[in-house]
Amino acid sequence: MTRRQLIRHAGWFGGAVVLTVAGGEVISHIADARATNADARATNADARATNAGASAASAAAGSGTLRFVQVSDSHIGFQGPANTDVAGSFTEAINQVNSPRFRPDFVMHSGDLTHLSTTGQFDQVKQMMAGMKTDRVFTVPGEHDSIGDAGRAYRRTFGMGTLGDGWYSFDTHGVHFIALVNTLSLEKLGHLGNEQIDFVRKDVAGLSSDTPIVVFSHIPLFAMYPQWGWSTDDALKVIAVLRRFSSVTCLNGHVHQLFTKTEGNITFHSATTTAYPLPKPGRAPAPTPQVVPARQLKDALGIRSVGYRQGDRELAIKDQRLA
Repeated sequence: MTRRQLIRHAGWFGGAVVLTVAGGEVISHIADARATNADARATNADARATNAGASAASAAAGSGTLRFVQVSDSHIGFQGPANTDVAGSFTEAINQVNSPRFRPDFVMHSGDLTHLSTTGQFDQVKQMMAGMKTDRVFTVPGEHDSIGDAGRAYRRTFGMGTLGDGWYSFDTHGVHFIALVNTLSLEKLGHLGNEQIDFVRKDVAGLSSDTPIVVFSHIPLFAMYPQWGWSTDDALKVIAVLRRFSSVTCLNGHVHQLFTKTEGNITFHSATTTAYPLPKPGRAPAPTPQVVPARQLKDALGIRSVGYRQGDRELAIKDQRLA
């Protein structure tokens, strides 16, 4: 598949994935597809979204329960029958983030914030995310966020304080988070590059092996379906660096559907989308937007919440549909 074909691609279903950390190993299983966050804490305090990189260092917090939300692939600006109102469905996702039952410590958007990287689309999605009731909003870019300008417009809007082409890391609640960019040098697969891989190596060099690691990227770091570009060609170099850690969780977008894979100490989770479904791997000629009956669209869209309490042995991921 060419890069142009990849750019034309455009997610699907919510099933709840629960992770249990036992003996330093993350174990996942599928739970209720419409799971909600039963142990969420109730609060309505207002917060303001900020640029990802600029606020990374300040995300450090004290001990206690960590709860964050992953949203992905909003594709603001998309126009097509697969979803005629992507701004409306993203607004519904934001409303779920702002549920009165809990207030996340931060929200991560895992890429393809926009569909065509225009200034207007970046302004619109930034304004929309500013309405999220959380302390911080972080982002990583998708390939749709770098169309035509190698990601310069994205970095002007969301890249303040980041390194290189927009990567960064931060710590909070005893967890080390790494946000990677693998969408700038792709022809078919995602690509990290030696400079970014060296950043990861140095970034984790001083960390204890029992530090929980969470990695964000847009394109999967595992070979989900390389025929459609759903993999990263040099990710194994980063995976090798992370092998010494007892618990590593990699969260990505891009494929618009839930998928979980565990390899030793590392578990990979692909997120669903707030925009439109993509076919399951190999079940269509190409990963193009899928038109489903209107009443079924929200079943294909959703958000993800992640909970972790320092000192506990559980890290929980729950995916919730917009329906």
